Amino acid sequence: MSAKEAYKIAQERHLDLVKIAPQANPPVCKLMDFGKYRYELSKREKEAKKKQKVINVKEIRMSPTIEDHDFGVKLKSAIKFLKEGNKVKVTIRFRGREAAHTSLAEDLLNRFANELSEYGVIEKAPNMEGRNLMMVLTPKN
Repeated sequence: MSAKEAYKIAQERHLDLVKIAPQANPPVCKLMDFGKYRYELSKREKEAKKKQKVINVKEIRMSPTIEDHDFGVKLKSAIKFLKEGNKVKVTIRFRGREAAHTSLAEDLLNRFANELSEYGVIEKAPNMEGRNLMMVLTPKN
């Protein structure tokens, strides 16, 4: 069918003539209401966006000399964040001469990760960034 004939049919039916595959030989066209088509596409995109889960990174800060009860409180909040599906960034901030004892802080982070082993996995191992020792945990699927 020629393009003129197809266009005439589209005019008669109050529809639009839309090229589906312009690179094909001959080009493939379709009769449709283009406004309705665009509306349905945007509707599908909105539905897909609703189904997507936004993953946030929650930060938990500690000092290398944290007490057991405070450690437990931080642990509970990390468990809550991981259950919600968020990543957890655990930071130990060093002040003054505390930076000389990074091995104690690494042990603390490893203990924290072991306590959370049933809820999350280490994504980024403990490493120093400036005066902070950081580790990132992601939720288990």
